[in-house]
Amino acid sequence: MSMPRRRIIRPAPEVVTAPDRSRQVQRLRERLDKERMALARWQTKLKRAFNAVEKSQKKVARLERNITNLEA
Repeated sequence: MSMPRRRIIRPAPEVVTAPDRSRQVQRLRERLDKERMALARWQTKLKRAFNAVEKSQKKVARLERNITNLEA
């Protein structure tokens, strides 16, 4: 334990050149567009499903009210 710890020598990080960075930004923008389109598709499906569930809940509530009124 009297020996000092060894220092890890790592290579210096690579410097990204302008063309590489612009290509990377372009790829990220393309991915962003794809993800936005997918999100828009899912949101329309979600809205449709939400409205269907809301409609069913209203029907169930109305039927339960009618049953309690007839039983009372």
